[in-house]
Amino acid sequence: MKHSRARNVIERTFGLLKGRWGTLRSPSWYSVKIHNRIISACCLIHNFIRREMEVDPLEIDVEEQVEYQHNNIDVVESSQEWTTWRNELAQSMWNANLNN
Repeated sequence: MKHSRARNVIERTFGLLKGRWGTLRSPSWYSVKIHNRIISACCLIHNFIRREMEVDPLEIDVEEQVEYQHNNIDVVESSQEWTTWRNELAQSMWNANLNN
């Protein structure tokens, strides 16, 4: 159930980002590294806009859509198990990068 809820949040997040950034709406021919940087940049700029603008026009559209959805969660809390898994994955990827 937690996995399903987390997926729901992630899908809504990407839907929001695709609504704001057209480059995320279509398949990309960039390398995975560049594509990850594009997604990170879009997230950073999105967060900056949300923090600095008094009214976010995109947020008004999203709020209208959310009114029709039920049982959605707003936050996914981390657990020690997932934190450990993520750290081990990152460490193994780092070690693989150093060995190449």
